[in-house]
Amino acid sequence: MLPLRGWIVTGLLGLLTSSCSQAGVVVGQMPIDLTSPNGIGIGFNHRAVSRYRSPLSGAWRNGDNLEQMLIDAIQSAEEEILVAVQELSLPRIAESLVMASRQGVNVKVILENNYSTPWSQQHELDLSRHGRKRLQRLKAEADQDQNGVVSPEEAGNHDALLILQYGQIAWIDDTEDGSKGSGLMHHKFVVIDGERVITGSANFTNSGMHGDAGATQTRGNVNHLISIQSPALASVFKEEFAQMWGDGPGGSNDSRFGRNKTAQPLQTIKAGTMKISVLFPPHAKTHPGHGLDVIEDQLESAKKSIDLALFVFSAQQLTNKLAERISAGVKLRLLADPGFASRSFSEVLDLLGLAIPDHFCKLEAGNQPLTKPLKGIGTPRLARGDKLHHKFAVIDNKKVITGSFNWSPAAAHTNDETLLVIESPQVAAHFTQEMDRMWRGAELGITTRMRRKLDRQRRKCGSGEKRQQANKSKAKA
Repeated sequence: MLPLRGWIVTGLLGLLTSSCSQAGVVVGQMPIDLTSPNGIGIGFNHRAVSRYRSPLSGAWRNGDNLEQMLIDAIQSAEEEILVAVQELSLPRIAESLVMASRQGVNVKVILENNYSTPWSQQHELDLSRHGRKRLQRLKAEADQDQNGVVSPEEAGNHDALLILQYGQIAWIDDTEDGSKGSGLMHHKFVVIDGERVITGSANFTNSGMHGDAGATQTRGNVNHLISIQSPALASVFKEEFAQMWGDGPGGSNDSRFGRNKTAQPLQTIKAGTMKISVLFPPHAKTHPGHGLDVIEDQLESAKKSIDLALFVFSAQQLTNKLAERISAGVKLRLLADPGFASRSFSEVLDLLGLAIPDHFCKLEAGNQPLTKPLKGIGTPRLARGDKLHHKFAVIDNKKVITGSFNWSPAAAHTNDETLLVIESPQVAAHFTQEMDRMWRGAELGITTRMRRKLDRQRRKCGSGEKRQQANKSKAKA
């Protein structure tokens, strides 16, 4: 179990904003121990009150070691390990899976098709701009002698999928059903022995946990994982895995991804003192209780406070619900990734009363910026290269929404996703601690970055032209 410590905040929350950004302020006591329900482990890779040695530099850094959390779970397995993750590029995790397999554990892995080829078998000319940058980063991590050339030995030691391949670990991606792939196979979960589930926002990469090779200022995208001991919950996740896996690699194409899966409703189980509800998108827009509807219902239940830490927020129906709850006196704190917050389809802009045309000088169809901007909206200060990758909400300090699910139509209607609602004040306290940490020094209101983009687009586009059809440029995430 990771050391779980936190902050009990009893002071003033600075929720002031204006046309100029201001810093978020939290005044509180010194850190004290936080408890967790039995069988629960929670890790935040930027946690302020725990430390570990970075595997990239060897230096001590703040945070929980999410990679070690996964390795410890893998090493505890006796019968079965099921992995469904968008991207796996950490060689130590791959080595742990191979070792478990050699000890008789049944290991299966599902990946997103964009990340299912060993990087040492790729060529930059065949890749997108994002793919080339990723390949360059992975080569830099593997080039241990720093001679600018990745030798076959270095590739064999650092290419995680090559390690799985040599270790004869079975894996598939979301083209196994005979298609070109779902929107995104965006899951991030592991099931151990049908008893424990580990899930959250983190991909199994250095960028997702520790930082980027050669960029010493980075600390990794801001992420979390939660480990839950519950055979009942594990059974629900195993059913989702089974739909995607089918008969495995090279079989009869009976794997099911995306909207080809049998749509399941929200399922609720008890895990000790906790109630946990889980949904596996995607669902049709007409399906009652799809992912955005589930979140809207949870926001509707808020009576006192809502804390949000979001990578992507592009769902208008949730903006409308937030505005309604604020009008009812609920206090809001929302932190979004700085890069996504200022995109033309970002609902963060709507909450701030802004509309920014896209590169084609078009405004999002159905866009409804609030006439009265909300307070308590901002972006955290991050090292250059890092992203706020969380997808969580804390409601009334007793309920947590988490998982791989970004707050977007694509997550609800296209991607393979995990959406969890955990009812536990103890678990909520850890996520509130993380929110407090990010809130310190956050830029609230219209940031300098937003103002510059708004001014630039207004000079180019004027007020912009409203799209007549649904916006096709929404991020898949």
